[in-house]
Amino acid sequence: METMFTPVPALAGGVLIGLAATALMLISGRIFGATGILAGVLRRPAAAETAWRVALILGMASGPLAVAAVTGQMPEVTVPVSLPMLLIGGVIVGIGVTYGSGCTSGHGICGMARLSPRSIAATATFMVSTFATVFVVRHLIGA
Repeated sequence: METMFTPVPALAGGVLIGLAATALMLISGRIFGATGILAGVLRRPAAAETAWRVALILGMASGPLAVAAVTGQMPEVTVPVSLPMLLIGGVIVGIGVTYGSGCTSGHGICGMARLSPRSIAATATFMVSTFATVFVVRHLIGA
């Protein structure tokens, strides 16, 4: 499997995520942790809490539609694993988010920007785990 590195879209996406996280912090004092935001919707908090969370989730999910509006076609998404593997991965991520007290966006973007020691440790753990997983999958398993 070959991964295509696309620096301009990656940079643009990073800038937009950073701006969104900053805007959320400035406007509402909230941390942009995607899984925490989704969990907040699923727990059905007060209507005022639900509204901004749903708006943010819809904004994140509408990204492909924005690409289609600009380019005239939906972005191609290929997922090189089966549905059972996606489900297993989702469960593993859910467990990690629970034990890690947050996700990559909460710790890696917001926590690191605040110089939170817990977020720095969590982000370092994410990165080491990612490197190890890619190495095992690509070089030991051969996928």
